[in-house]
Amino acid sequence: MRNKQKGFSLIELLIVVAIILIIAAIAIPNLLRSKMAANEASAVASLRTFNTAIVAYQTTYGTDPDTGFAQLGPSATPSLAAADLVDNLLGLDPAVKSGYTMTYTPGGGTPITTYTIIATPVSASTGQRYFFTDQSGVIRQTTDGNAPTATSPPIG
Repeated sequence: MRNKQKGFSLIELLIVVAIILIIAAIAIPNLLRSKMAANEASAVASLRTFNTAIVAYQTTYGTDPDTGFAQLGPSATPSLAAADLVDNLLGLDPAVKSGYTMTYTPGGGTPITTYTIIATPVSASTGQRYFFTDQSGVIRQTTDGNAPTATSPPIG
């Protein structure tokens, strides 16, 4: 008499592997799109944080920052040079967070009352939209790879 062997045949194992690969092929692009959407949402939230921090800075010191985000950054004793309005990630020049690089450009005049902030994706896999904001507080975007400006459409 022959003993009956227990276990899976090679064909059964190949079918299971094929099913796992099909599920992965469906799930991975959705995961990447979700991560990109999260990075873009984080960039928009960071721009809102900067707008709020700059309003607080302007209210306290009578001018907008004249050099960059470092003036909004952390400090033991808030001052014109480091106002302690944003965390250590956003208090850098340029600020890099969630796959986006944000750069601050002050306007002219004394006191400074205008500025622009542009958020660009570090790579095409971290985001596809470019964002812009200024002293108006409106966040604008482009999706064609060009740098956004004050005439770009607002996010919606």
